[in-house]
Amino acid sequence: MCGIAGLIDPRLAGNAVVLEATGSAMADAIAHRGPDDAGVWVDAAAGLVLAHRRLAIVDLSPAGAQPMASACGRFVIAYNGEIYNAEELRRDLPGIAFRGHSDTEVIVESISLSGLDATLARLNGMFAFALWDRQERALHLVRDRLGIKPLFFATDGRRHLFASELKALHAAGIPRELDAASVASFLRYAYVPAPYAIFHGVGKVMPGEVVTIAADGGVSRQAYWRLDDVARRGLAAPLQASDAEAVDRLDALLADAVSRQMIADVPLGAFLSGGVDSSTVVALMVAAGKGPVRTFSIGFPDFGFDESPHAAAVARHLGTEHTELTVTAAEALDVVPLLPEMYDEPFADSSQIPTHLVSRLTRAHVTVALSGDGGDELFAGYNRYTLAGGFWPWLARVPRPFRRAAAALLGRLPPTAVDRLLRPIPGVPAQPGDKLAKAASVLALDPEGLYRRLVSQIPEPAVHVDVPERSTPVTPPEHAGFVDRMRFADTLTYLPDDILQKIDRASMAVALEARPPLLDHRVVEFAWRLPRPMLTRAGQSKWLLRRVLERRVPPVLTERPKMGFGVPLADWLRGPLKGWAEDLLLAGDYGGGLLRPEPARTLWAEHLRRGCNHAYQLWVLLMFEAWRRRWG
Repeated sequence: MCGIAGLIDPRLAGNAVVLEATGSAMADAIAHRGPDDAGVWVDAAAGLVLAHRRLAIVDLSPAGAQPMASACGRFVIAYNGEIYNAEELRRDLPGIAFRGHSDTEVIVESISLSGLDATLARLNGMFAFALWDRQERALHLVRDRLGIKPLFFATDGRRHLFASELKALHAAGIPRELDAASVASFLRYAYVPAPYAIFHGVGKVMPGEVVTIAADGGVSRQAYWRLDDVARRGLAAPLQASDAEAVDRLDALLADAVSRQMIADVPLGAFLSGGVDSSTVVALMVAAGKGPVRTFSIGFPDFGFDESPHAAAVARHLGTEHTELTVTAAEALDVVPLLPEMYDEPFADSSQIPTHLVSRLTRAHVTVALSGDGGDELFAGYNRYTLAGGFWPWLARVPRPFRRAAAALLGRLPPTAVDRLLRPIPGVPAQPGDKLAKAASVLALDPEGLYRRLVSQIPEPAVHVDVPERSTPVTPPEHAGFVDRMRFADTLTYLPDDILQKIDRASMAVALEARPPLLDHRVVEFAWRLPRPMLTRAGQSKWLLRRVLERRVPPVLTERPKMGFGVPLADWLRGPLKGWAEDLLLAGDYGGGLLRPEPARTLWAEHLRRGCNHAYQLWVLLMFEAWRRRWG
């Protein structure tokens, strides 16, 4: 895991000194991603520089240093990530005298021997890399299939730049002109959806994509792996197997994915929440028999919904070396001022706070941690899938006028009052008031509107900013059911742009490599072949994944309502964060002339009266304003 950056600018051709200085500055801006080493490689004749910050994981020797040239000298790579089948690929590269045992060297030598397309088809891992072809004078920017690792790129006149984070682009002096349409999209989703970015002239390499900058400066984009192809094939040819056979196949596939991702020359562990996804990963780590397994979790006794006892129970059952940190509200609040620096593009998923805290705890003991990310998207684990699968077919039969009336009635119930009434009842999910309010808001919608509302943090961005939103095209496979359409959209957008960005920034801020074995592309392809009853059955989500887990962990330890990884935002904003929030929302320059101040201040006043809970909308506005003050 590392950080990469660089640029190609024909106006700097022949100016090696400026190129090297610029590359060094870009690398220094993301030094937190790779504190172990730094490298810069210059092709002065082309006006190109590749820069790298190294977090040494495999082959800690100088033989693993980057940027790295192929033995033939044609290709040079700056690479961020891990390849889990590197040893298999190495065996298929005859005649190469390897200098070390890094996966970087395997990638660049495989490209040299077989070409970029053939190599990408075989790679199993997470990665973002820049590949310079000295013969063709072409720069290729490549991102892994699911978008686990980030990669920004920018065009500034004749200059093309790339980096793992926007900070490195700033170090090279790109203009910081806000893209107002991207701001509007951020207000809806709490992230800026790819391929767009928050600044004009900046974009993101999409998951499974190669962006090529040719010798003449032309830019082309080509997908080497497409989720729609995977989903279409899977839905057209669903798995024909008994329940037992399907469990066996998923078990074997996950066991192989987890075992592969335990490769490291540094200490390795896992995040453990005690939920289905992380418990499955940890159970398979123990089953791999590669030595003691270390697990990490954090507890929030101050928050009212603490999962750490469940994680500890799973750890005891599996016999892991478990480390738990009890976090006070004050310690969690101390993270808030760090967020604009950590997330240099606006980001407002409040679970970014506990995610950073557990990453910081884990990094004090290990350098690599496996996570359970991806399980909800692949195996239909989100509450909205249950809502759509069970609730929507019944709801659709109710005339829309009646649904509107019910929505208006439920919408008048204060979420805080609902929480107080329902929370003591066994089996009621966390934050029932917010969930009921969200359910009320979708009663009168059609299926597309229902999904859009469920994933919206601010349902009407136009109230706050007078520009149209960016439209991210999502075309689900033909004949896909509503649940599959939502899974598809989530895997294409919410997963890479929210979940994976969150864990990347939260973990890399402390130089921790996070690996999600459930997102092995083979697991993704298998999941899309599963018939609906193997995803949800008798009201139970992730049906098949749970069957794999229960072979090693009794269901009594993991079966409970889905809680998420949240924080008590509503109370914080009325209490310890009130001064911070008012400093942002009530300032004379709020929004920088882009956002209207009146709607935000109305939400704030209503929230303070305790009858309304606008915490999530306010968090989006606050995170934007805090970001704007730092970067805008």
